[in-house]
Amino acid sequence: MTGTGDPGAGDARAQARLRRWRMVLGGEEDGTGCVLGARDAGMDAALSALYGRGGRRGAGLGGSAPHVARWLGDIRTYFPGSVVQVMQRDAIDRLGLSSLLLEPEMLEAVEPDVHLVGTLLSLNKAMPETTRETARAVVRKVVEQLEERLASRTRATLAGALDRSARTSRPRHADIDWNRTIRANLKNYLPEHRTVVPERLIGYGRAARSVEKEVILCIDQSGSMAASVVYASVFGAVLASMRAIATRLVVFDTAVVDLTDQLADPVDVLFGTQLGGGTDINRALAHCQSKITRPADTVVVLISDLHEGGIRDEMLGRVAAMKASGVAFVTLLALSDEGAPAYDREHAAALAALGVPAFACTPDLFPEVMAAALEKRPLPVP
Repeated sequence: MTGTGDPGAGDARAQARLRRWRMVLGGEEDGTGCVLGARDAGMDAALSALYGRGGRRGAGLGGSAPHVARWLGDIRTYFPGSVVQVMQRDAIDRLGLSSLLLEPEMLEAVEPDVHLVGTLLSLNKAMPETTRETARAVVRKVVEQLEERLASRTRATLAGALDRSARTSRPRHADIDWNRTIRANLKNYLPEHRTVVPERLIGYGRAARSVEKEVILCIDQSGSMAASVVYASVFGAVLASMRAIATRLVVFDTAVVDLTDQLADPVDVLFGTQLGGGTDINRALAHCQSKITRPADTVVVLISDLHEGGIRDEMLGRVAAMKASGVAFVTLLALSDEGAPAYDREHAAALAALGVPAFACTPDLFPEVMAAALEKRPLPVP
């Protein structure tokens, strides 16, 4: 029986399949016989320059900044931002282009993202003055994007947690916690009226203008934690902007640096870090412990892959002592969208035995984790 479909439509679908295979295989001798149009040819050249044929390293970028800057402009023309960021990251990893990022014209051509910020921070000490201002502009753009995405929800979530932590039995009408009030007054249920008489009101207390809670962010700045450092710095600035929370930010490798006085500007915080080097969690926790004045009202957040280079038993002892004094202690293996990195499972298990589960946390989940810690309820471990 003869088909009734449009033969032209079938031909178009076949051509589309050939085009896709041609783009996947690359090179002119791919067996498809498909001839690319101008735009597809440009996309193909950009891909080949990075990935080459058969998975070999591309040779099209060369080693010069003008070639790479031109390629960066091409991929921004042909691909969406999310793909551009992946290709940039691959170019840095596969072709060793980090040193070219020290040239201002290169930085002006890239698509800013968290991973690029991490790379720039790792190059911070080698960065010439001619590049530094351009690099700060790139970092600031990413920080502003993250703040726009995360700040409002973080403030709202934590403000609610602070209000709930100060319940009152004489609330204003707008502050009544109706669920708890009804549960507390079920004995006063009047079946004939099908209602509960609220003899005792329970409400949310208004958070006072004075400091209610203290939060210490203790951040591992080893090279594998780059994205976590970026996100933690942004969250630190957001927390510091809340009057009811006194926020301290500490970064560490084998040394400890307290960046609390720079929290007003997360870009300053980021350029105060030094990605790479060893890890001494025990020394960092000793510094944090020395700053705690109100244990029952303090949350300590350790962000680390737990590859401890210091004294393990002392590290665990400090965590146990802080927990015993009333501190809410949180351990995050990462604060990023990438899941948990390689981490020390033995140390994670030892912390879990102390009642401190270690888990990776996305930036979107972080406000809920902090709210639970402030209210001293179970953490929303993913």
